Amino acid sequence: MHQAGRRQRGISLIGLLFWGVVIAFVGVVAAKTFPTVLEYYTIKRVINRIVVSNPSTVPAVRAEFDRAKQVEYSIESISSADLVVTKDNEKLRISFAYDKQIELGGPVYLLIKYQGQSD
Repeated sequence: MHQAGRRQRGISLIGLLFWGVVIAFVGVVAAKTFPTVLEYYTIKRVINRIVVSNPSTVPAVRAEFDRAKQVEYSIESISSADLVVTKDNEKLRISFAYDKQIELGGPVYLLIKYQGQSD
């Protein structure tokens, strides 16, 4: 018996190669950006811990950040001089912003702009 109108379904070799390249590219970008995201959350955790300890002066805030940076080896993109320290209704606020460039290959870079503040 012949089944008319029935077509084969599936993915072709070209389709398989295309999706393989797309998935590999996304995997490489994710693997290169993941450490920078971890660094951002480490910085947020450190500044929140500093706010809880409520240091009295800006140099004390910067000194605590420098001490934490010596322990947290993943913080490389920012220094204590990059912190903006303010008081809002007698509540200490620390904010920061920095850019991170990730080389993807050749002349192609991914630029991520991170910014955050204490909770």
